[in-house]
Amino acid sequence: MYLSMRIAGHLDSRWSEWFTGLDMNYLPDGSTEISGPVVDQAALYGLLRRAQDLGLTLLTMSLAEEPPDDEEK
Repeated sequence: MYLSMRIAGHLDSRWSEWFTGLDMNYLPDGSTEISGPVVDQAALYGLLRRAQDLGLTLLTMSLAEEPPDDEEK
C-alpha cells in the first residue's frame, strides 16, 4: 500500500522522526505532503494517530496499491 497525505502548514523537519520511512515534501501552497509505503492498515492507523497526537490538520489522504509513476519505489 502507498500512502499520500497532505497536512496544513510546513512541518518542522524534526517531525520527520514521527514519520520514519516516509518522505516529507513542502508544497508551494504552504502544506506538507507525507508519502511512502505503508505495510498494512495497522501501520496506516498508527500514522493517523501520530498526526492526531501532533494536532496536525489533515487536508487530503489517498491510498494506492503502488506509488505514482513519478515516484521511485
